[in-house]
Amino acid sequence: MRIVVIGASQGTGALAVRTALDRGHAVTAFARSPQKLVLEHPQLTRLKGDFHQRASVEEAVRGQDAVIITASATQLKAFKENPNYFSQGTGFVIDTMKAHGVRKLSVLSALGTGDSKATAPFLVRTLVISFILKLPFEDHDRQERLVRDSGLDWVIARPGRLTNGPARRQYVKKTQGETVPSSISRADVADFLVEAVEVNTWVKHTVHLGG
Repeated sequence: MRIVVIGASQGTGALAVRTALDRGHAVTAFARSPQKLVLEHPQLTRLKGDFHQRASVEEAVRGQDAVIITASATQLKAFKENPNYFSQGTGFVIDTMKAHGVRKLSVLSALGTGDSKATAPFLVRTLVISFILKLPFEDHDRQERLVRDSGLDWVIARPGRLTNGPARRQYVKKTQGETVPSSISRADVADFLVEAVEVNTWVKHTVHLGG
């Protein structure tokens, strides 16, 4: 497949690039600073661009078979400057996918978004989700609504607390709001995001991840 990873320079996005390449896909790594991606591969294309610029997103998405969105901000002030950080860029991606016939989309959200907020421990729910990270979680809600209403073959991934451990590929995947382990490695989340566009198992599902 031809897969573009939006937000590919570091963290889960960079690991999704590596995972997709390891599985034989041709990957476009789209980011503001794609040179930060420490990886060389004949099937890798780096593309510098802005998730919040429609023309930039169109250049990245056009001609792909699947899109993986992992874009996020490194500082909370980004959400004060643009409360629609996730949803604005995701809207551009969805519009472009529809315009160019690209169907498969997997999106990195977070456990604690939407109906999963009720499953979070009390302190996490009141202190983190509703206070410290209120703006990012509110925008993840908007982002998820856009994805569900898109008509595309979408999958939403909601991992718990992200760690830097290795990919064990023994993590838990639940679609019915059941409790999952509270943390998971970024490498395992990347594994799922790529799997989500390879198979039809999770299409039109919101999947809780832990492990």
